[in-house]
Amino acid sequence: MAMPLAAFTARARRVRLMLFDVDGVLTDCSVTMGEAGETKTFSIRDGAALQWAKQSGLEVGFLSGRPSEATTRRAKELGIDLVIQSGAPKRESLRTLLASKAITAEEVAYMGDDLADLGVIAQVGLSAAPSDAAPDVTARAHWVSSQPGGRGAVREFIEVVLRARNQWDAIVARQLE
Repeated sequence: MAMPLAAFTARARRVRLMLFDVDGVLTDCSVTMGEAGETKTFSIRDGAALQWAKQSGLEVGFLSGRPSEATTRRAKELGIDLVIQSGAPKRESLRTLLASKAITAEEVAYMGDDLADLGVIAQVGLSAAPSDAAPDVTARAHWVSSQPGGRGAVREFIEVVLRARNQWDAIVARQLE
């Protein structure tokens, strides 16, 4: 952890919205282009964790720098309504989102993997990166996953946030019912 546990816990407890970049975070950064269009591979474990975050009262959303039907479809499958896919700089998309939701940047957690994410990482209350993120991103993130993008980094981040909020045990207990 790039910051002391007590500071991480305090920041995690303020989070109301968890935002995730798509390419390189929810996917391994690969895009397959075929006659039927673009395909991406998403982790089922990450998807389950996104559901757990929602069940724990957190809003979840995707913030991508490029439009993709695969991203739209995955969000719909997961019941995620907050999907921003824009060519605008992500920091500007975040500012617009904050104003529309009447929340502060300190109440947002964000996971990104590349230089386009730095503007958001610098603004939010809690930032994270997959293990295979660009070095300039991992150097600035509050927390870095042991897992690469598209391979469990999102699940690990959500788990650590829910543990800090004392909500993880309830997730586990529901699985035992």
